[in-house]
Amino acid sequence: MAGGGEVAMCTPEFVSRVVKSRWFVVFASMVVMAASGSTYIFALYSKELRSRLGYNQQTLNTLSFFKDLGTNVGIVSGLVQQVAPTWAVLLIGAGMNLAGYLMIYLALTGRTAAPPVWLMCFYICFGANALTFSNTGALVACVKNSPESRGIVIGLLKSFVGLSGAIYTQLYLAIYGDDAASLVLLVAWLPAAFNIFTVYTIRVLPYTRRAGGGEAYNKPFYHFLYLSIALAGYLLVMIVLQKQVHFTHAAYVVTSTVLLIILFSPVGVVVREEYKAVSQLEQSLQQSPSIAVEQPAAATNGHMKDDDESSPPLCGGGGMGCITNMFRPPALGEDYSIMQALVSVEMLVLFVISVFGIGGTLTAIDNMAQIGQSLGYPAKSINTFVSLISIWNYAGRAGAGYISEILLARYRFPRPLALTVVLLVSCIGHLLIAFGVPQSLYAASVIIGFCFGAQWPLLFAIISEVFGLKYYSSLFNFGSAASPAGAYVLNVIVAGRMYDAEASKQHGGVAVVGDKICKGVICFKRAFLIITGVTFGGVLVSLILVWRTRNFYSGDIYARFKVTPATATDGSSNGGVEMAKGTEATAPEDKSKRKKEVVNEDLY
Repeated sequence: MAGGGEVAMCTPEFVSRVVKSRWFVVFASMVVMAASGSTYIFALYSKELRSRLGYNQQTLNTLSFFKDLGTNVGIVSGLVQQVAPTWAVLLIGAGMNLAGYLMIYLALTGRTAAPPVWLMCFYICFGANALTFSNTGALVACVKNSPESRGIVIGLLKSFVGLSGAIYTQLYLAIYGDDAASLVLLVAWLPAAFNIFTVYTIRVLPYTRRAGGGEAYNKPFYHFLYLSIALAGYLLVMIVLQKQVHFTHAAYVVTSTVLLIILFSPVGVVVREEYKAVSQLEQSLQQSPSIAVEQPAAATNGHMKDDDESSPPLCGGGGMGCITNMFRPPALGEDYSIMQALVSVEMLVLFVISVFGIGGTLTAIDNMAQIGQSLGYPAKSINTFVSLISIWNYAGRAGAGYISEILLARYRFPRPLALTVVLLVSCIGHLLIAFGVPQSLYAASVIIGFCFGAQWPLLFAIISEVFGLKYYSSLFNFGSAASPAGAYVLNVIVAGRMYDAEASKQHGGVAVVGDKICKGVICFKRAFLIITGVTFGGVLVSLILVWRTRNFYSGDIYARFKVTPATATDGSSNGGVEMAKGTEATAPEDKSKRKKEVVNEDLY
C-alpha cells in the first residue's frame, strides 16, 4: 500500500491478487471461450473437403454430424470435472484439440494418405470433443463462483463462443491468407494455446454469499458485456468493409491486431475491480477499529452445503435405496443426483427441445455454404453469411443470458417460456430458407444465428436452476448431448440425402461427388419444411416444461444465495459477504494482523 490510502498497483502482491481474483477467472474463461467455437466455421472449409477429398454432400453431412457429436456429447468431460481439478480438464482438452484437427489438416493438404471416411469422422469427433473439456472447465467454474448471476455468466461466456467463428475468420486471413486448408491448422493450435495460457487461473473458488440483490456485484459483468459488444461491433464493421473493399494481407494483419487488443481489454475491468476493492479495504481499516471476518458459506465446489456431501453422485444412495431415490427426487431447485435428473420429466422435455430445436438450427448453420451456392449467391456473400451467423450467434447468447436474467429477477418471467419463444422465432428462419425468398438468406442467417445462440444459455441456466449445482458439470453436458441425434437425423438423413437426390436428377442420374452441386430452391425446400415442422413440435413440447415449473419460477429462486442487509458487510470486491457470528475483532493492536486476514479472505 502507498501512503495516503492510495494503492500501489505495480507490485508483485497486487499482480498476484489480480491473477487470483474471482474476476480474473471470468476474464480467462472468456478468452478460452473465444477460441471454443471452431465447430461453427465448418462451412468455411467444407468445400475444401468436398473438392480435395472427393466427398459428396451426404459424406460432408456425416462429417458434420460427428463434429456436432464431439462438440455436444461432453459426458466424459463432465465426469472428469467431478473428480479432477479444472487445470487437468483444460489440459486434456488442449491435447485432444491439437491431435484431432492436426490430423485433418495433414490429410487435407496431402501430407498423409487420404484416410477413409470413418477415420476422418473419428478425427473430427475427437478434436471437437476437446471443446467440451474447455467449456466444462470454464463454464462450471464461473457458474459455481457466481451462482446468483448464472444467467448473466452463462450468457456472457457462451456469447464469446458465438463470436469465435468471426474471430477465426479474421485471424486466419491475417496469418495464412485466403487458404481454407490453413484455417484447419489454426483451429488445431489456437484453442490449445489459449487453454495452456489460462490453465492455472480458471478454478472454482470458495463461495461467499453476496449482500442484497447483487446489483453492485453484477456491475463488472455489464462492463464485460459492453466490451464484448464493442468486439462484436468491430467484427461486424470488418465483415461489411471486407465485402465492399479489397483488403491486402497487411491490412488484415492490422485489423486482426486491433481485434486481439479488444479481445484482451476486459483485463482492465479486472484490474479496476481489484484496485477498488483494495482501496475500500484500506479505507475501512483506517476508519474503523472493528472488522468482521468473512466465513465462506459453502464448500469449494461452489454449491450450498445443505445436503449430504457424501452421497454417491449417480443416484444418491446404494443398493435398493438407489432405485428408490432415483424416482423420489427433491423439490425443484434442490440438488438432484445424476440419475434423479436424467429420469425426470423436466430433463426429458429438455432432451426433446435439444433434439428438435438445436438440431434444426445446427443443420441450417452447417449447410449455409451449400444453401448459398444452390440459391446462386456469390462466394463472398456466402462467407458473409457464415460471419453474420457468428455475430448473431453472439447476440443471441449474450441477449438470452442477460435479458432473461433481468426478466426473471424483476418480473419473474420464467426462463422455459423464453426458450419457447426462441424456438418459435427460429421457425421463421427455416421457412425463409425453404421457400428461397430472393435476398432473404441474409435475414435467415441472422434469425438462425440468433436463435441458435439463444438456446444454449437458456438451456444451461434452466438445468442449473431446476437440478441444482452439485452435479452441474455432468448434468449440463447430459442436457446438450441430445442435440447431435437431431443433427444426424435432420442433417444427414433428411437434408443430405434430399440434396444429393435432387443434385443427381440435375446431373442425369449420376452420383454426385466433388464439385457437382445442386442448383435452385428445390435443393433444400423439402428438408427445411420438415425441419420447420419438427421445430414447431419442439415448441409444443416445451410448454410442458413451462407448466411444470410455473410455481418454481414464480418465487425467488436465488434466495439461498442472498443475505439480508443486516448481516452483510460493505467494501468487498465480491459485492458484500456474509459475516460470521461472533467473529468481530476489537483489539486495535491487532490491526495489521486483521488487515492481512481481510485482504486474504477478500481475494476469493
